[in-house]
Amino acid sequence: MQHIRSAVLATAIAVALGATAFDANAQDDAALRALVAQQAQMLKAQAAQLEQLNARLAALESGQPRPVAAQPATVDTDAQVAAAVADTRQDDLAILQAQVAQLAASGGTGGGNTSWRRGGPELRNSDRSFTFHPRGRVLVDFSSTHGSDFDARNITGTNLRQARLGAEGTMGPLGYKIDAELSNNTVSLSDAYLSWDTRLGSIPTEFYVGNKLKDRAIDSSTTLTRTPFMERNAVASVGMPASGYFGLGVQMKMIGQNWHTTFGITGDDVGNTGDNSDSLTYAFRGHINPIKRAAGFLHVGGWYVHEAYGADTNRINRTPRVASRFNDNVRVSASAINDVTGERVWGAELGGTFRNFWAFAETSETTLRSTSVGDVDQKAHSAYAGWLITGEKPGFSARSGVWGTTRVARPVTDGGIGAWELAARWDKYDFTDARRGGEGDAWTLGLNWYLNNWSRVMFNVVRWNTDNQVGTFAGQDSGHTFNVRTQVVF
Repeated sequence: MQHIRSAVLATAIAVALGATAFDANAQDDAALRALVAQQAQMLKAQAAQLEQLNARLAALESGQPRPVAAQPATVDTDAQVAAAVADTRQDDLAILQAQVAQLAASGGTGGGNTSWRRGGPELRNSDRSFTFHPRGRVLVDFSSTHGSDFDARNITGTNLRQARLGAEGTMGPLGYKIDAELSNNTVSLSDAYLSWDTRLGSIPTEFYVGNKLKDRAIDSSTTLTRTPFMERNAVASVGMPASGYFGLGVQMKMIGQNWHTTFGITGDDVGNTGDNSDSLTYAFRGHINPIKRAAGFLHVGGWYVHEAYGADTNRINRTPRVASRFNDNVRVSASAINDVTGERVWGAELGGTFRNFWAFAETSETTLRSTSVGDVDQKAHSAYAGWLITGEKPGFSARSGVWGTTRVARPVTDGGIGAWELAARWDKYDFTDARRGGEGDAWTLGLNWYLNNWSRVMFNVVRWNTDNQVGTFAGQDSGHTFNVRTQVVF
């Protein structure tokens, strides 16, 4: 009977521990021992009563006198409590080991606090209301130009196009992003802003305060690491406000089911010296997708910029590069416009995607206001198309109207061939409204090899023509430039 009592006591202790769902790691040992001891005493009394009843039943069945109740045997309660505590801790240890094994099998994320899907670590809490993502990029270029009638244009070399390091994150609906860029052996800030995600009515809305890329035209609004060509198109460079691609101020972005719109008020970027008033820029851009299907969509967009120049800007002389960022000599000269007070720019966008094909066209017209020569127009046109040979969908965002990430189906890092893309573009630069303004055009053939979602190798061949009226390279000229870029973005 002794072994029955011990078995009953041990089983009852285990049941009691399971029923109370007691977490040994979260409770104090003394409280655990007290609880187990109390339940052990109760169960010991019940076992003694059960033993007495069994003895009485056996006596009645045999016709013997009822035996005198025996005193319960001494039970080493402390030993059983210690054993129960040890068993509980052993069970918790086994559970913890299983969780660690599952965490390792899932690649270290465990569905939990770290993700490596963006080429770098993103740290977050359990409900993802707080995130932190260190970010950076390295773009290294090689360029070689041949065929020009001017020997100074036929140059070859390498260029560290961009090197950035920064961070971004969220704190509930609040967000932040900051990037420091190393270019031409100087350090400057690019993106440096705070954001707030909210809703106006039922419409998702984003507010930005700080230095941010302006939403203006397709290529201008897209970070350079995602455009399908190594350099932005003619509309982006000619239609760029005098204050640059970035502006320090406020922007509001509203995103609908098939449309988006952005409005911003900005001054100069963070490089302003502070001894003159900023240029003041008002910018608006919007797009709509009149057709949007699983196979693709149609994109129709437009934008407008009004800029009042600060006192430090009274002369505009745009000379956009045509062949590559490395070659400063292959440019189209617009001729200097003096006594300028401001400008207005409008642009239009049309294009779309279908399965693994894409095509877009853009145009813009900039009107410079001058107190000495009147209004001067500068025009630009771009048309470009591409084919993802390996079948991936184009990385263009129907939601925001900019180029996004191309999702590689078979990354090289997983033993695949990556994604291969063939693209072509035509650009036209027209500054002939000015008395000595030049013009030019460029045809670009590109081949992009996406190793994975955050790295790629680019090959661009540019056939260019310029007809400048002023400067060192005046007159008609043509040539071809071969460019290669390797980039890693995280």
